[in-house]
Amino acid sequence: MRINDDLTKPLIVHSAKLAWTQSPQAGVDRRMLYRVGGEVARATSIVRYAPESTFPSHVHSGGEEILVLEGTFQDEHGDYPAGSYFRNPPGTSHTPASKEGCTIFVRLWQYREGDDAQIVRQPGEGGAGPLRPGSDAARVLFDDGEERVSIERWQPAATVTVENQRGLEILIVTGTLTVSGEKLEPQSWIRLPQGKPFEGLVGSEGAEIWIKDAPLQHVDVLPMPS
Repeated sequence: MRINDDLTKPLIVHSAKLAWTQSPQAGVDRRMLYRVGGEVARATSIVRYAPESTFPSHVHSGGEEILVLEGTFQDEHGDYPAGSYFRNPPGTSHTPASKEGCTIFVRLWQYREGDDAQIVRQPGEGGAGPLRPGSDAARVLFDDGEERVSIERWQPAATVTVENQRGLEILIVTGTLTVSGEKLEPQSWIRLPQGKPFEGLVGSEGAEIWIKDAPLQHVDVLPMPS
């Protein structure tokens, strides 16, 4: 399966308008934003857990990165309410579940060689980040020099520009943006190749934005199993 696999082109996906696709596990559905592979895939998705649903215990052979968007995501290690962010590097494992139901943003098999830091950020955690024009808060969730992941709050009606020297992924968590004449709502996802700067007009309610500043695919990305 190949979905939005051309990393050389700018991409906007209105995720909330996509149909839900059932996963192999009952009660767990997904909206596929990017995918290369079958059930084991290099993938970016929005995943929805129904109340009282669970996913079998599994090892993250290619790494897993998650932002909780709605509800509370859980595993045997703890509870992760909306706003939580974590990175489960290759070799880690867990048994995901959600008692009340939840929606999460997930990136799979996009780790590079040597990226083995396990990170858990509860809502509000993370170091202070630099404020760009049009923003009034920024938290750095992860930065190892190869990629930086942050959450920013952008001011109502501001025009915000993000430079792009490595590649950008942007997810709207709350609020709205207008980009290239398109209105983007929560869970809309933007992917821009290196050198394509981002510019967006923030809606009247402001916006909370998740940003990954990193190559869209690392040159030493972990190889998929054959």
